[in-house]
Amino acid sequence: MSPTGPTSVTDLFRRQVVRTPDAVALEAGSDRLTYAELDAWSDELARLLLDRHGVVRGDRVAVCLDRSPRLIAALLGVLKAGAAYLPIDVAEPERRMSDMIADAEPVLAVCEPGVVERFAAHGLATAHVAPQPAVGADAASAAAQPPLPLAAADDIAYLMYTSGSTGRPKAVVVEHRNITNLVTEPNYVELAARDRILQLAPVAFDAATFEIWGALLNGARLVLAPPGQVQSEELGELLREKGITVLWLTAALFHRQIDADPEALAGLHTVLAGGDVLSVPHIRELREAAPGLQIVNGYGPTETTTFACCHRIAPDEELNGTVPIGRQLQNVVVRIVDPDGKPVPDGTAGELWIGGGGVSRGYWRRPELTAEKFVTAVGGALDGGRYYRSGDQARRRPDGVVEFLGRLDDQFKLRGFRIEPGEIENALAEHPQVRTAAVGIRESHLGDRRLVAWIVPNGETLDKRALREHLRERVPEHMIPAGFVSLTELPITANGKTDRRALPEPDWRSKALYV
Repeated sequence: MSPTGPTSVTDLFRRQVVRTPDAVALEAGSDRLTYAELDAWSDELARLLLDRHGVVRGDRVAVCLDRSPRLIAALLGVLKAGAAYLPIDVAEPERRMSDMIADAEPVLAVCEPGVVERFAAHGLATAHVAPQPAVGADAASAAAQPPLPLAAADDIAYLMYTSGSTGRPKAVVVEHRNITNLVTEPNYVELAARDRILQLAPVAFDAATFEIWGALLNGARLVLAPPGQVQSEELGELLREKGITVLWLTAALFHRQIDADPEALAGLHTVLAGGDVLSVPHIRELREAAPGLQIVNGYGPTETTTFACCHRIAPDEELNGTVPIGRQLQNVVVRIVDPDGKPVPDGTAGELWIGGGGVSRGYWRRPELTAEKFVTAVGGALDGGRYYRSGDQARRRPDGVVEFLGRLDDQFKLRGFRIEPGEIENALAEHPQVRTAAVGIRESHLGDRRLVAWIVPNGETLDKRALREHLRERVPEHMIPAGFVSLTELPITANGKTDRRALPEPDWRSKALYV
């Protein structure tokens, strides 16, 4: 049962330790830690931060560790010290890392030995995670220690940086209550002590929030994937070997895994995918390979703590072209509004506004941007609510299910027309020859700007004339790509999203681009 009212991550974790001290909390390779062992280890780190490094409540502590038990102990230790963690990827480019440190001003970095000099160059002291203490070691001494700080529900749990439109990264400020709302008695997935949840996402990507805290605050086992990127073949072996029951994948990784080995997902009871539009052909293939699997399409910006809406795809659900993003999470409010912030009728497109327990505090030291994107509605049906303006276009069906229509601010102009690439991509996804697609603008050999579609076909051939006729039935003429580039897979970023910048330049002189 959930506690009454919002509480902190550390409070819920301690309650879980009391309930199941001997249950396995972490598994990495052949190593296993119980909830009691992880609790003791993270307590030791918290005291190190407090006593030796002078960390105080509200400080930021950078955490730059490979995926390992040390990483999880460090995150818990930082929170137990009353601080907030700033996750930094070990391979983060120097310029971006420098910007993050200058902006967040962490007091300390908990890091790998190999990156100490990078933090030292910024005048930042470093700490290492000591080896796990032996079972029962210094139990009397630990019991005599003063109690650790108690985090409040509205204390900052972490800062997570996302790309900024100006090129300067911006940090989303996530509170303890946002995390606990995400994973406490969720209405979009079943999480229980019997579950084994894979930790696969980079810690600086908010999918890790669901993986880590979804497991540890529900008494489940958190199984850590090896450090670095895991290929589809390795992932399939890992899922089978470790008996994973719940898995989160970005849309790109979801599609790639189904292309490589859909049967590897058959042992799960739930797979969640999101971060981009899901391919209906892939879902159909997965249904055949794993008929008992619950597939969930998850939607949510970092600003609303991983998920705001989820759609549990029914086994017999007819999917026509696109997969809905579904219904709002527990304690989350979703509204679709016009440019004046007024709710629109069902079936009408508008901007998706998100309110409720998942909405973060705002952007770190960016008051103007926070005021622009996080608004308090005045008057009408939304009066008094605090909402995050997602910049996403959506519409609500009469049955209450929300459909994602694309980004409002990713629109581009071509020959005087405003074009939303998501609309074309969704239309392409309805064609049986198309597995996945991305659309964008490229400059041709003649110097003009033309629309291009990059497509991963369902089979060996792609009938581009048929695709044009298919699109003509669905979109205006100016939204039909000039050329089609066939790819074996769409490039993806380290966070598993489609890397639009890495899409190859088309060969405008090649006949293959057109037919």
